[in-house]
Amino acid sequence: MDISAISSLPARERILLTAHDLFYADGIRATGIDRVIAASGVTKVTFYRHFPSKDDLVRAFLDHRHGRWMAWFIDALGRRGAQQRIGDAQALEMLADVMAEWFADPVFRGCAFINSVVEVGTSVAGASDIAREHKREMVEVIAGLLPDGPQRMAIAQAAALGVDGAIVKAQMGDAALAREAVDDLRRLLQALTATLVTSRPSA
Repeated sequence: MDISAISSLPARERILLTAHDLFYADGIRATGIDRVIAASGVTKVTFYRHFPSKDDLVRAFLDHRHGRWMAWFIDALGRRGAQQRIGDAQALEMLADVMAEWFADPVFRGCAFINSVVEVGTSVAGASDIAREHKREMVEVIAGLLPDGPQRMAIAQAAALGVDGAIVKAQMGDAALAREAVDDLRRLLQALTATLVTSRPSA
């Protein structure tokens, strides 16, 4: 992280951006408050003025990560023509290309929300709620790609589950395993697309 790039930001934002990068790269438990304070270039007094406890910082991190990741996700779909393909059953297959883009990012360390729930569970009040809301919104975005119909949400939820599975698999290995995860996801999405197509009423 380039500290000089954030040195002019307000203290709270500086702390939050620093914590975001450290929590995501190294984990919440492995990243102590003193490390965040040192890396963000603030005093302890300033830190605790904005975040009275580490739990407060964790919740702020998850909220920030949610907004940041969803903005990227929607943009990545948009760059692949999502707006022009809304209602097209095959639009679902774009998700594999979007995940391939993310998995190729050098800072990819899996899903921050899955990782955080595994790490802190219910010990940080509200963390699981933020994670569930993140996943719910991801499903809503996926559903927005699909044609209307009784299976729309079920297909979107199945696709989202496939996305999460691919994320976990990609996180466990190297570039080759990430490519395998994308291929697995693509096959699942093709199967779900076929289900959508065959379930459409005939004219």
